[in-house]
Amino acid sequence: MRKFAYMFVVFGLAVGLGVWLNQSPQTAALDQKFALPFAANAQSSDADAEATEIIDMAQGVEDAPITVIEYASFTCPHCARFHSDVYKLLRKNYIDTGKIKFIFREVYFDKYGMWASMIARCSGPDRFFGMTDLILNSQSTWARAGDDLAIVEALRKIGRLSGMEDAALDSCLQDGDKLRALVGWYKENAQRDGIQSTPSFLIDGQPYKNMNYEEFAKILEEKR
Repeated sequence: MRKFAYMFVVFGLAVGLGVWLNQSPQTAALDQKFALPFAANAQSSDADAEATEIIDMAQGVEDAPITVIEYASFTCPHCARFHSDVYKLLRKNYIDTGKIKFIFREVYFDKYGMWASMIARCSGPDRFFGMTDLILNSQSTWARAGDDLAIVEALRKIGRLSGMEDAALDSCLQDGDKLRALVGWYKENAQRDGIQSTPSFLIDGQPYKNMNYEEFAKILEEKR
């Protein structure tokens, strides 16, 4: 019964989302690339998306002497490896000790990474990084679960592990205004900061590519 319901809403998306994003070539392109797994609000508009506030997700003390920004995709294997091998040490030795402020900004290569991002953000700022850990640590499982319906259910299971209710997850995954706002936010960030691959980093505004913990720590110590 649950699978039938998912098939129904995905079919509804194919009909309804065309109306939702049929306002310009740009929004039609969003329809094709980042189609939501549930039927979106047909009354959504560019103005509604612009009014949706997107905030940076940050860890560490606000006035830390060094700011590190990571650009990552939830479907990027290198990003998952960075979080399992490097990030956990950065958090222990630099974030939790007040030495750096760490900001995580999503990059959207595909609809699955977008859906994962929306669920992580819907969990709220206090639980975002915990959700990020769950999503990236299980990336090889949920991102390869099968078709769209299987991936949606795998992501919903992760959301439930964080305490999210089904109604909240469904609402999150049909929030067209949030989707369009996030895509605009990502494009603006990527263009401004010259992001072409993931993971990429800005350390006090200076760009860096992916690196191991020793290299990262050396740069941070030099900047202290």
